[in-house]
Amino acid sequence: MFKRITLFLITNLAVLALVSIVMAIFGVNPSTFAGLLVFAALFGFGGSLISLFLSKWTAKRFSGAQVIEQPRSEVERWLVETVKRQAQAAGIGMPEVAVYDAPEINAFATGANRNNALVAVSTGLLRSMDRDEAEAVLAHEVAHVANGDMVTMALLQGVLNTFVIVLARVVARALSQYMGRDMGGMAYFAVVFALDMVFGLFASMIAMWFSRHREFRADAGGAALAGRPKMIAALERLAQNHGQNTLPKQIAAFGISGGIGHGLKRLLMSHPPLEERIAALRNAPPETLREGVLV
Repeated sequence: MFKRITLFLITNLAVLALVSIVMAIFGVNPSTFAGLLVFAALFGFGGSLISLFLSKWTAKRFSGAQVIEQPRSEVERWLVETVKRQAQAAGIGMPEVAVYDAPEINAFATGANRNNALVAVSTGLLRSMDRDEAEAVLAHEVAHVANGDMVTMALLQGVLNTFVIVLARVVARALSQYMGRDMGGMAYFAVVFALDMVFGLFASMIAMWFSRHREFRADAGGAALAGRPKMIAALERLAQNHGQNTLPKQIAAFGISGGIGHGLKRLLMSHPPLEERIAALRNAPPETLREGVLV
């Protein structure tokens, strides 16, 4: 927990410092609308892009994933060879392959680009899945990399962050003018903070909608690389052995297994329910599966 908080603070301080330096160099005044747009874009995209470029390092640190440099067992050799074969089929560079200690069946992929990624599986997955099912999970993660999901998610988050920052401050200024007087410093910042929370909630819903959409695409990509029966079997195994997701929040959205939610909570889920993913794969026409991986 301490490492996560420290990294969060360092990242945000770095973004603030970068934004301040850039705006000072170019003489941008954040009190004007144009200045506000520049500030929002720099801050909104700055955090997302820094997180993207640090994603592999962050994932290794937070999950404790150990990269397989030289396979020490037949299982590790199989993992590396399977990912290598799938990466070649998907037309991407060979990702790093890692194993992290966790009781649940899970895996994740992350990285700044298609040719510099990380694919990691949990020890729980290696204990609970047979080779066909594990192959499909690896294919799902390789499909995430091939589809550029990490980059797209970072850019989307940057756009959403920018709109939240701008809208919160524009609405706060409009409220101040509507009341016929300028709000004091503390009152203004309190209103901005509240609006950031409200608009941020809606932004999170949009981001999680895209996250759920990309899971369907990655399932299709996994079926294209490993075969539809194997991908369906892997998802069915996940449904039977679903447990608590122990992945850190920063990379949980990139795992193959997500949480369970209903009502409003469902709108904030990063993954669709497993039964919906299984049904989508069963009913998908062959051409949809062929388009699941962008080669």
